[in-house]
Amino acid sequence: MTTASSVKTAPSSDDLLDAQPLEFMGYDFGLSRRAFVKTLGAGLLIAVSPRALSQSQETGQRSRNTFLGTGAQNLAARIHLGDDGTITVLAGKVEAGQGARAELLQAAAEELGVPVSRVQMILADTGMVPDDGMTAGSGTTPRTVPAVRRGAAAARNLLIAFACGQWKVEQTAVEMRDGRVVHPASRRSCGYADLARNAASLKLFDQAIPSDVTLTPVNEWKVMGTPLPRPTGRAIVTGTNAYPSDIARPGMLYGKILRPPAYNAKLLSIDLTPARAMADVVAVQDNQFVGVAAPSSFRAERALDAISATAKWEMGPPQPSSAQLFDYLKQNAEGGLPQNPFANELAGAKSLRRTYRVPYIQHAPLEPRAAVAEWKDGRLTVWTGSQNPFGIRSELARAFRMSEDQVRVIIPDFGAAFGGKHTGEYAVEAARLARGAGRPVWLRWTREEEFTWAYFRPAGVIEAEASLDAHGRIATWHFININSGPNAVDTPYSIGKTDCRFVRSTPPLRHGSYRGLAATANNFAREAFMDELAAAAGADPLAFRRSHLQNPRLRAVLDTAASQFQWEERVRKTDANTAIGLACGTEKGSYVAACVEVELDREQHAFKVRRVSEAFECGAIVNPANLLAQVQGAIIMGLGAALREEVQFENGKILNASFGEYRVPRLEDVPELDIDLVNRPDLPSAGAGETPIIAIAPAIANAVFRATGASVQGLPVRI
Repeated sequence: MTTASSVKTAPSSDDLLDAQPLEFMGYDFGLSRRAFVKTLGAGLLIAVSPRALSQSQETGQRSRNTFLGTGAQNLAARIHLGDDGTITVLAGKVEAGQGARAELLQAAAEELGVPVSRVQMILADTGMVPDDGMTAGSGTTPRTVPAVRRGAAAARNLLIAFACGQWKVEQTAVEMRDGRVVHPASRRSCGYADLARNAASLKLFDQAIPSDVTLTPVNEWKVMGTPLPRPTGRAIVTGTNAYPSDIARPGMLYGKILRPPAYNAKLLSIDLTPARAMADVVAVQDNQFVGVAAPSSFRAERALDAISATAKWEMGPPQPSSAQLFDYLKQNAEGGLPQNPFANELAGAKSLRRTYRVPYIQHAPLEPRAAVAEWKDGRLTVWTGSQNPFGIRSELARAFRMSEDQVRVIIPDFGAAFGGKHTGEYAVEAARLARGAGRPVWLRWTREEEFTWAYFRPAGVIEAEASLDAHGRIATWHFININSGPNAVDTPYSIGKTDCRFVRSTPPLRHGSYRGLAATANNFAREAFMDELAAAAGADPLAFRRSHLQNPRLRAVLDTAASQFQWEERVRKTDANTAIGLACGTEKGSYVAACVEVELDREQHAFKVRRVSEAFECGAIVNPANLLAQVQGAIIMGLGAALREEVQFENGKILNASFGEYRVPRLEDVPELDIDLVNRPDLPSAGAGETPIIAIAPAIANAVFRATGASVQGLPVRI
């Protein structure tokens, strides 16, 4: 029996939905029984309900719509021209430090034919911009950049058509120069301000953006393909950039939320009198939700402490601990664990079976979740940090039983997310307090709240089993991911018989998307397994991979990284305290390979990563400087999972909910980085925010395996 792999370079919306487990919070407070009766009054109520979707259908449909968005419905929704010559481009993406603002500016300026300085960008304000979907899944470059380019190119074409119509000349007789249409024969010129002053021409902006508009070819790029510094770089460095935590509104109060002492704890009773007795303090209770708001965060903290002492809780059922996690996931796998369909072929063949484990880890963003909520004239405005502006708007509308046009969500540039800010419970919390207080409320989670109540990167167990033929090639491949997700579960290697699957489990903690999603787990397990298979075959890990690679793009980055690292020369050197390892992979249409050098301290059972050579290819490079920063950041973030990061929990409590106990990479952990950006101007640009992270952990694990001979089957890596 042969089960074909299904490697996809362009995931469908269904794949993306499966790959991003968004655990939306449920809210039940929008209409109390008393309010319902008051609204109804006397008389007859006839309620008509459409056929309900199942919960899974509703969640799936909502996730697909949230992820992909609807895009700009017409040109006016994408491009605005001022009669003073200003050009404003609107996009639904967010800037969370990943460089989207610069890249989208480049895309617009390129097609408009103007310098970047002539364009201003408005992002992620649901009252102004089109719904371009979540800023997730490395989707800005392959989806939103082309959409912005099409809008800008359409505006450029309207300018050309307008000028030619005014001058009664053919379009072949004019040229675009620095954002102006020039007729060389008569020395006349026309700019976007002239177009903006013509009411008849502006009506054309109400039309849909043509899907077949011609875009500037890569070999003619003047703005795209060149380094562009962050447009807000000066504000960030000087401290004047307004993050969500910095938003202030007239009459604003500061909020704090009562948190349960453990997961699944139920509030039985609480006395709000001590808080309400404090000057200018508002205390709000709605069933399990309790919060306070005060003129200062210090007073809000004191009010919360005062009522926390009166709270009585009922503890929920026992939960597994982090020590029991992996057994628990296997025991709760839906439908049980699939059997190896090639089991009858293992007899007499050289075979290997391993179980790999990845723990829960936190996103640890620079800026914890924060929101400011304001109610005015029955409308709600929320300023917050999220990757999902239109999804948060929908979440707020559902929570408060409002129409979406009554809710506005504004996302200032904010301090990082890494896949961790898709859902909007903190925005809902701020809005609940603001509604109760009758004033705007500012709410920012503490670092402990961030570590405890934000969702985690899914933990996972990966079962891998393979056999080798008489020539030392992989004959069968059985690879099962339990719980963490299907992304990159298929092998990119050329293997005759493969069975690659994802099996859901019942997670003990709330989990969701993370940079690289499940590819961080699947690529770790697969690449660690590949090194052990290479050892079983008596082959060099690089040569073993090459013998199984037919994908030219993946092989190209592997060869580039190995050459830059001088793999073959280093293999011949022997050093008891130094080891090398490599790994490669593909995800989201881009390709990565990494080689690492690790120094071991065997007495202390410790190691240090000394050097990383990584090659990365994502098609045509839009902004080389930003791409380099993305790859560097991904490598350093990936070091955390390989070295130390692991959420520890017991009895429904997180045991390491601080940076003192949950140690992300420090400066002293950063190795020498040697990064090769492989530019492919002949290919469409793919996203680069995630894939560079997936090779670093397995490369480190393989270096440790090479040095010690001991199988590395879990993260973080230990010796």
